Amino acid sequence: MQFQILLNIVIALIWMLLQNSFTFVHFVFGYIVGLGMLFFLRRFLRFDFYFRRVYAFMKLLLLFAYKLVEANWDLVKIILRPKMDITPGIIAVPTVLKTDWEKTLLANLISLTPGTLTMDFSEDGNTLFIHAINVPDKEQAIREIHESFEKAILEVTQ
Repeated sequence: MQFQILLNIVIALIWMLLQNSFTFVHFVFGYIVGLGMLFFLRRFLRFDFYFRRVYAFMKLLLLFAYKLVEANWDLVKIILRPKMDITPGIIAVPTVLKTDWEKTLLANLISLTPGTLTMDFSEDGNTLFIHAINVPDKEQAIREIHESFEKAILEVTQ
C-alpha cells in the first residue's frame, strides 16, 4: 500500500513536470490521473488497490458521525422525558476482529458514542462488555454493533 501511495505521488509530480506548472491544482489533477492509472493496472500487477481502504475509512468516519448524532439525539429524548423510562444494562458482544488494534478501535468507537461505555474485554479478548444506558433488546444491540462498527472496521483492515 505504501508503494502505491508513493507511486501515485511520483505520477502526480511527473504530471506537474509535463505540464510545466507547479501548482497545487496540477498536483491534485496529476494525483487523480495516477489514481486512474493504478486502478487500471491493478489487474496486471496483482495488487489490491489502496484507495479502496481510503474509501472504506471515509465510510467508517461518516458512520461514526451518524451514530454520534443518533446517540446524542436519543440521549436528549431520554433527558427531556418527564419520566425516566430506561433499561440500562451490560451486554457481552462477541467479536470476530483479530488484531488488538481492531478491537481497540471498536471499543473506542463504542465508548465515544454517548450512552455506551466499553467496560472490559474477556480473558481471551474476543468479547467486549459494554454498558448502555438504554437496552430494551440486548440481541438487537449486539446485532447493531456487528452490522455497523464491526463491519466497517473489517472493510478498512481487510
